[in-house]
Amino acid sequence: MFRTLPENFFSPLACPSKRVYWDCICRLFAIMDKQLSFGIEREILVDELQYYFEQAQAAELVDEEFAASDSRGKANGILRRLEFYGWIEIETDKSYVQRVNFQEYAVRIIKTLLEISEGTRVEYQGYIYTIYSLVRSSTDHPGVVLMQILENTDLLITGLKNLNSNIKHYIDELTRHKTVAQIMDALFNDYITNIVDKAYHRLLTSDNVSKFRPEIIDRLESRSRSRAYIQKTAQELASLKEISEEEATETVYRYLHEIIEAFRNMDEILNEINQKNTQYQRAAINRARFLLTGSEDIRGQLKEILISINEAVNTEHMDLGGIYEIEFLEGLIRLYSSAFLDENSFYSPTEGKREFKPQTIGVREPDMELRQEKIKRMMEKMQRVLSPEKIDAFVEEQLGQSREKPASELPLTDASDFVKLIYVRLYGQRKNMKYHVITGQETEVNGFRFKDFMIRRK
Repeated sequence: MFRTLPENFFSPLACPSKRVYWDCICRLFAIMDKQLSFGIEREILVDELQYYFEQAQAAELVDEEFAASDSRGKANGILRRLEFYGWIEIETDKSYVQRVNFQEYAVRIIKTLLEISEGTRVEYQGYIYTIYSLVRSSTDHPGVVLMQILENTDLLITGLKNLNSNIKHYIDELTRHKTVAQIMDALFNDYITNIVDKAYHRLLTSDNVSKFRPEIIDRLESRSRSRAYIQKTAQELASLKEISEEEATETVYRYLHEIIEAFRNMDEILNEINQKNTQYQRAAINRARFLLTGSEDIRGQLKEILISINEAVNTEHMDLGGIYEIEFLEGLIRLYSSAFLDENSFYSPTEGKREFKPQTIGVREPDMELRQEKIKRMMEKMQRVLSPEKIDAFVEEQLGQSREKPASELPLTDASDFVKLIYVRLYGQRKNMKYHVITGQETEVNGFRFKDFMIRRK
């Protein structure tokens, strides 16, 4: 890499004026991207950058070299700097017109940076369909096709691993949210939108690997047993890679083995993605319920204590070890250490033998009233547990004869109704539910602010 990229290539994106350089690079790339090649006359680019510097929203250049320059001087200076750092090259054609071209490696890096800044997500369906189509196709160039299959398989696996890492990142970030509003915003506006709707949901439905995997593996295994295919593919790879035919034959077997094993072991990644998705949604709901509910029992009191400690730590900007400096903790609880002098401190005196006198065991009739009361409380507790079946029945009851209904029209008077609304939104992503949800605009009902969504029968 260091032989390809210039030593100071990333300097423009690491200097105090990095915002200006990035804006200029994006503008230049947008202009050149529309041309038949990445080469364009220098004066056209200077005019574009001059227009940028004359705008009010243009970023400020903090470089002393440009302090006394006007807008056109800054435009020419930026082009000289980008040429010096190896982003562009300027050449003069036969008509003595200077043309600017992006370096080949710079084009690749810019495209990658733009994908990152725009939040472009991996389209798993494209990779799977490409692999599936290539495996089923008949071609006179099996070596090129095999390399394309290997490349797309690698991109698919990399995309799945990135999705797995992204969900873990969301789980780690969950503990930083302090209020119910922040948790719900992270869950519905960020996680559901960017992870579930764009990647995870399609991965379980339209992009499901299981629909294509059996045939892909069968066809590749069949080719690995075909001597004619191996020989023809090896000859083409030997020509493409400029290696011996014997080495190319080993490469063909290795490529086929890597692709087959990648599809066979894909379940491990998919299972981990499913587990982390469930873990994140459960953690978000439990944390929200913890903050919404409160009581006078031990759990409620512990919650209030922990919330007070958290507020004090945040107010005083303490680290985790600083909780011992909080004044009200001194009188809240005390822990005492105990020790023993020697083994005799555990000595228990031997009691004399006593005569055993059996006692009559009386027959006690159960208190039916107390029993019924306990059964009643147990049933009430079980009724409060929200399962997918209960949410499905609740939605069916609320919809009545209607085909669809906005979530803002559901009963919403207390925290328990809000928790039920959250479960309706979450379970709406499951394919085995009798309804699905469509996200709408943010709304507020009875003091509860959330992103409204349409509940529609399937």
